[in-house]
Amino acid sequence: MPPAIKTERSGKGVFSGWTTRRWLRVGVATTLVVLAVLGSLGGWAMWRTSQLTDELVDRRSPALIDAMRVEQALVNQETGIRGYGISGRSDFLQPYAQGVSDERAALRRLRPLAQGDGRAAADLAEVQKLAGTWQRRIADPISTASATQAVKLATERAAEGKSTFDALRRAMARQQAHLQNERQASARELRQAQRLRNWVFAVIALVIIGVAVLVFEGLRRGVTGPLAELGSAARDVARGRFERSLVGTGPADLRQLASDVESMRRRLVEELQFSEAARRLMDEQAEDLKRSNTELEQFAYVASHDLQEPLRKVSSFTQLLQRRYGGQLDAKADQYIAFAVDGANRMQILINDLLAFSRVGRVHNDQRTVDLEAVMSTALDNLSVTVGESGALIDHDPLPTVVGDTTQLVMLWQNLLSNAVKFRSPDRPPRVHVGAVSDGDLWEFSVTDNGIGIAPEFQEKVFVLFQRLHTKDAYPGTGIGLAMCKKVVEFHGGTIRIDPDYQLGTRVVFTLPVAAASPAAPDREPQP
Repeated sequence: MPPAIKTERSGKGVFSGWTTRRWLRVGVATTLVVLAVLGSLGGWAMWRTSQLTDELVDRRSPALIDAMRVEQALVNQETGIRGYGISGRSDFLQPYAQGVSDERAALRRLRPLAQGDGRAAADLAEVQKLAGTWQRRIADPISTASATQAVKLATERAAEGKSTFDALRRAMARQQAHLQNERQASARELRQAQRLRNWVFAVIALVIIGVAVLVFEGLRRGVTGPLAELGSAARDVARGRFERSLVGTGPADLRQLASDVESMRRRLVEELQFSEAARRLMDEQAEDLKRSNTELEQFAYVASHDLQEPLRKVSSFTQLLQRRYGGQLDAKADQYIAFAVDGANRMQILINDLLAFSRVGRVHNDQRTVDLEAVMSTALDNLSVTVGESGALIDHDPLPTVVGDTTQLVMLWQNLLSNAVKFRSPDRPPRVHVGAVSDGDLWEFSVTDNGIGIAPEFQEKVFVLFQRLHTKDAYPGTGIGLAMCKKVVEFHGGTIRIDPDYQLGTRVVFTLPVAAASPAAPDREPQP
């Protein structure tokens, strides 16, 4: 673990080792627990409010209303009985009968409402008892008596009826007072429950807002803030400020990420320093190569001008010596003069070949569409004397059009065909076939002969400059021909090799790129 992280942990305690995932898990779990508790309180407050509302609406208020209806029904009964007892008129019994019916209906509704409440049940029992006593002693006898008897009976029992009904009134008043008090108590409890419910939901809303603020601030300080700082530092490094260090803050995993990115930055700085050193070295080498190429061009210039003239003089004067004094000196002198003439001629040929080799890709670099049929015709014209003297038979497949330099391609074909004729077998006349096969974006060419062939161990060496497999007496040359062919082919983006599977002579295989879809007008008159 990086030292910076160890120091940070030792300074912040056990929580410094917590990762972002752990912080999120603990935070979410704590939030869920708090919300669950508050939700339970809110649910209880809602249930309590609903319960008190039901108690008030479905029990206390209906009980009070029905008690008042019982009272109203009994008052109607008393009024009807009293009127019938005074006047003897039977129409006064109608409100009495209606009162009896209303009393029964009100009591039928009131009895279930009074169950479970001892005081309400006792008050109802007392009211029913007193009402029953009044009805049995006063109402029933008078209502069933005739008009004359009803008046007489009402007069006799007037005092008893009044005292009995007054006691009933007082009982009903107590009953209604108790029911009213209970209703008011239920209303107070309901209001308290509603206030508690409102407070609970206000606290829940405040807690939710507080949790949202804490989550936002925690994410800002613990995740988005450190990530923003790390991203800003990384962008500065990406803009080129490689010296800026990346310091991690926040949870352990973000600090570890910052440490990893810092390690990557240091590695990149080291690689950049190494690359810069390598670039400077390459620049120096390129400068040296440029200077070497300049010197090589100067050497080529000297070779093509300054060395040619002395060689021509040496060759001319040794030839004059040979013509003038040939036969006049002894055999050794004639042999030495022949050696001098041959050496000067070979030196001149070697210089010309080196100049031609150095010009590949430097002097001759006119990339254009080239018709290889015309190139082949020019090469055969240049080799007409050699081909005629050797009796060689050269044929070829239809040759395509490629993109390249005409002069270099003439040199390529001329060297390959010249080698095929030069290294012929003494037992048979030379036969040379040039093949051409399309291979995608390349043309694959082959130059096949029936000559002496090339041993497998030398098939790579023949493309090296100045590599000769035979003495100059057996096969003349400078050892530059195939090296020049390789340089020309590679300059055109192809490859060249000796086919190791061909055993009846030598087969040279090379590739050249296919001409573009809309090439320039082909060159039909290549020059050697």
